[in-house]
Amino acid sequence: MTAGSTTALELATLAVGAVVFVLVLLAAVVSLFEGEFRAARRALLLSVLVSLPYVLVGLFDFPYQALLAVLLLAVTGGAVVLLLIPLGRRTISENEIPTTRIDERDIMFSRDLLEVGTPRFEEYYAANPEKRAADDAFRAFPGLLAPGSKMYNVYTFSAASATFSAVASLDPIVEGELSPGEVIADPRQATRFIKSWIRKLGAVSVGVTELEDYHLYSTIGRGPRYGEPVERAHDYAIAFTVEMDKELVGRAPKGPIVMESAHQYLAAGAIAVQVAQFIRNLGHAARAHIDANYRVVCPLVARDAGLGEIGRMGLLMTPELGPRVRIGVVTTTLPLVTDERGRDYTMVDFCSHCRKCAEVCPGQAISFDDRTEIDGVKRWRIDSEACFTVWCKLGTDCGRCIAVCPYAHPDNLLHNLIRLGVRNSALFRRAAIWMDDFFYGKKPRPAELADWMDVEPVSDRTPAADR
Repeated sequence: MTAGSTTALELATLAVGAVVFVLVLLAAVVSLFEGEFRAARRALLLSVLVSLPYVLVGLFDFPYQALLAVLLLAVTGGAVVLLLIPLGRRTISENEIPTTRIDERDIMFSRDLLEVGTPRFEEYYAANPEKRAADDAFRAFPGLLAPGSKMYNVYTFSAASATFSAVASLDPIVEGELSPGEVIADPRQATRFIKSWIRKLGAVSVGVTELEDYHLYSTIGRGPRYGEPVERAHDYAIAFTVEMDKELVGRAPKGPIVMESAHQYLAAGAIAVQVAQFIRNLGHAARAHIDANYRVVCPLVARDAGLGEIGRMGLLMTPELGPRVRIGVVTTTLPLVTDERGRDYTMVDFCSHCRKCAEVCPGQAISFDDRTEIDGVKRWRIDSEACFTVWCKLGTDCGRCIAVCPYAHPDNLLHNLIRLGVRNSALFRRAAIWMDDFFYGKKPRPAELADWMDVEPVSDRTPAADR
């Protein structure tokens, strides 16, 4: 090989090494700004280690230098090609329409509201005796936002309770009277306006689907209409997501997670009631579905509206933020243009191999197994009793699965490049799981409370006699 060609080869090796160094160094900088100090340290160290072979081969003379340079460049190029070329299955072909509807009376939130000794309590467990032992177990613990629970903090818990009260104050306006006279709206125009407005109000994503029977609970399980059947009265459903703050979610299962859950339930509820009232102003029926006042199973509606897939943890996995969202839904008779859903198998495939949420779940409520057919649909089954029992012990809605999910990283260029690779290649998906464990840990520790949160009064309550 001539001296000139050797020099060109050396320069190419150094140039590729410089690109690798800068890319990994940028990952370290981004991680530092995100407060992910473990990831930042590891990326900084990796930036040196991975670029070192390029420097050695490019700068120092030794036997077979040119051959090693060619091999190094070939391996680098091959790795890039293997990770980026489309490989593996990309669409879902299985049936996704369940054969049965969910009875809201059976979900944990409804069962938690049953009062011991009341006729409703006795009636429910007479009909469902197999649930009694598990429910007695969670009732033995303090409960959600209760003093005496493991994560109790009077400030964070009181803040969450205050926000949930604000959510409840929206209940009277989830439905309402229609304005006289029906506006004949162009479906395309109405859809565009509603979607744009919802995003302007703070939503991350929004989609429209036809409302199907399986989207609805079969029976109401909460509120004054407990036990009444749910009938399909509307034709369309508008689903949207709002982002949960990464910093607060990262402190799960401590108090900030339930503060943020409440906050985003309120944000989603505020958007939903406004949109529903807007549609009623046009003379069309509409209902907002908000926390503790649902008639629909929100993840199923959001999935069919094209906002994501149902993951291992049983939550909606969105392309932008994974499960780090809360969902709002408005159902209506207003004619709208529905979204064509892209059935994304890549997210299901990622969940099939990741299992990080199952690893960290305090209640071992998330399955390590593959999806199985349940009610005619292949999906993962969550042990809802085990999950809710942990909530009652902690006093918060836990959220460890959301906090550690690789999809839940911030919506920025670095993580979006990873998401792009995950959607594109099965090989990249395997590599991304390994990278996430390497940088963030297989079982990342919860972040500490911020100073302004980590404050406890000398006494939670002043004795009444001293007031």
